[in-house]
Amino acid sequence: MDSRRFWLIRMGWLTIVWLLLAVTVSVAQEIKIPVPDTKSDSLTRADSITKGIRDAKQVVRDSLFYTKLKNRMFKRKITRELHKLLFHDMYNSRIKTGDVNEIEVNPFVQYQGRVINKIFIRRLGVFGSSVYDTLRRPRSWLERTANQLHADTREGVIRRSFLLFEEGDRVSPDTLRDNERLLRNSNVFHDARIIVVPHEGSRGFVDVYVITQDVWSLLPSGSVGGFNRFDLRLEQRNFRGLAHTFSNQIAYNADDPFQKLEYRGRYIIPYIGKTFFTGQADLVETRDLKQYAVRFYRPFLTPDTKWAGSAELSYNRFPRYIVFSEDSAQLTKLGYYYNDVWAGYAFKPFFSFLGEGDDRTRLVVAARFTRLAFTNRPEVRQDTNQLFQNTNATLFSIGLSRRRYVRDVLIYGFGRTEDVPFGSLASIVAGYDNAELGQRKYLGFKYSKAHYLESFGYLYGALSIGSFLRSKTTVEQGVFSLESSYFTPLRTTNWGNWRHFINFRYTMGSQRFDSEFLTLSGRDRLGINNNELRGTKLLLTNLENILFSRLNIVGFRVAIVTFANLGLVTYQTRKLFQGPLYQGYGVAFRLRNENLTFNSFQIRIAWYPNIPNNPAPFRPAFEGIPTARFRDFDTSAPEIIPYR
Repeated sequence: MDSRRFWLIRMGWLTIVWLLLAVTVSVAQEIKIPVPDTKSDSLTRADSITKGIRDAKQVVRDSLFYTKLKNRMFKRKITRELHKLLFHDMYNSRIKTGDVNEIEVNPFVQYQGRVINKIFIRRLGVFGSSVYDTLRRPRSWLERTANQLHADTREGVIRRSFLLFEEGDRVSPDTLRDNERLLRNSNVFHDARIIVVPHEGSRGFVDVYVITQDVWSLLPSGSVGGFNRFDLRLEQRNFRGLAHTFSNQIAYNADDPFQKLEYRGRYIIPYIGKTFFTGQADLVETRDLKQYAVRFYRPFLTPDTKWAGSAELSYNRFPRYIVFSEDSAQLTKLGYYYNDVWAGYAFKPFFSFLGEGDDRTRLVVAARFTRLAFTNRPEVRQDTNQLFQNTNATLFSIGLSRRRYVRDVLIYGFGRTEDVPFGSLASIVAGYDNAELGQRKYLGFKYSKAHYLESFGYLYGALSIGSFLRSKTTVEQGVFSLESSYFTPLRTTNWGNWRHFINFRYTMGSQRFDSEFLTLSGRDRLGINNNELRGTKLLLTNLENILFSRLNIVGFRVAIVTFANLGLVTYQTRKLFQGPLYQGYGVAFRLRNENLTFNSFQIRIAWYPNIPNNPAPFRPAFEGIPTARFRDFDTSAPEIIPYR
């Protein structure tokens, strides 16, 4: 009893400290990044003069602090070089470059309808440059050398594969804005900007300047444990300046009894010609997976994209696949062919009940056929291993999509321009599955919506529900899911910029197969791997406070993260809140260079007080963190609502 009381008191103090930290940061002053008047190059001001004056005191106070620090460190050569290595002149660079916090006004509206006379492409160096200040130059010989070694994306590739407009077209403000976003979302560009300039001597013509900045595309990695054991990987995300991705990984272990030499390879060709189709081929030969796959796909890149679709063919084999049940695990061989084809068409709806701004609303109809044929599997019966039955599913969907974007910084990135989607999406999916154990019908519904308010922050919510129907009264593989995420406006302190993030997910399964489970295990869940954190219904909350500091180490921006992960998971026979509340708390130092293609990495210390079969509650870790992505509101292939 004393031990339990001790832990309750300890958890209470930890909760109080966490709340104090959150409250302290939340009252910090909201940042408004001043944007200079740059009408000469067709940009409009993001903030009014009044807002700029209101925030000037904080900018001056912080600028004086770092100016004094700079003057002290520049007195000696060693500390001067250390300052250059650790700090960038953040405030002055923001004012010069015009980095944005949020832009609501489309800067291309004033040129709507004018004819594009010429398109000019300006490619900037990977390091030391900015699309908001094309006169900025690299600061060191290392940056200059790296720029010379990098092969910039070819101008012809940008013109043929990445532009949604041509010379002779009339200016469409939405098209130009979408094209900026398309360039920034590509994995070969760090940032992109489009500028419209009136053509000299003509009021009806304009010239368009497309400014791009690549990311460093060559990524070698690996580990060596001697001649008998090594792992080498080389990934080139802009092969010969063609924007192709070519990835190769070789691993060798002389002591592995199953397979000594392993290989993974992938080749991606984005936006082939003017079709905006992407081609991808995968070859995997490892001890745990054999995969041969080819895929061609074209998403709804913008609201003006009318056609989308994909075709995929693959063979997958798992020599040692673990099938979990509620109280046991079975090792088996698994192999299957997977064929998938879908196509969709988007058009403006003939009704207008959503109010003004319906020019970005699209009604989307789509159809999909998926075939799954197993070559190796465990025995399948009506009550056993149903998940491994052969299936032939045909699905149809109709959806209403409304999406727009605003620009912001310091959300998931560390300074690059980020396009934040807001809008809504509602879709109905229906179809049938000619499965091996009998034909069944499917019905599903999804709805998601997001708001982005300047003084409140960003709020996203989604609801999903779907199920197979064996008969009018027999439900199979049902799922109900609620999801929400929120982050605050950017706020400033003397040490950097803050945001708070809250993510929530609730998922419940109904009449799922024996080998289907939800789990709290994994980096994006509780942050710890554990096979006992499984069930058929799940509730997960992730809280993060992120300080984007002004510290800059060899080009890597540093963020300080405190987090709390709380989760509940149980089986269908128990109530969710009767189970234990699994917890994880910690702090992390996250580093990222936006000019490089590889993931962020972080040094993390976490405490997991009540994870079952966990002999080490304190867990230090050094790990890579993939960049998170916003959930967009474009309609994709009709799908069976995932159980996760």
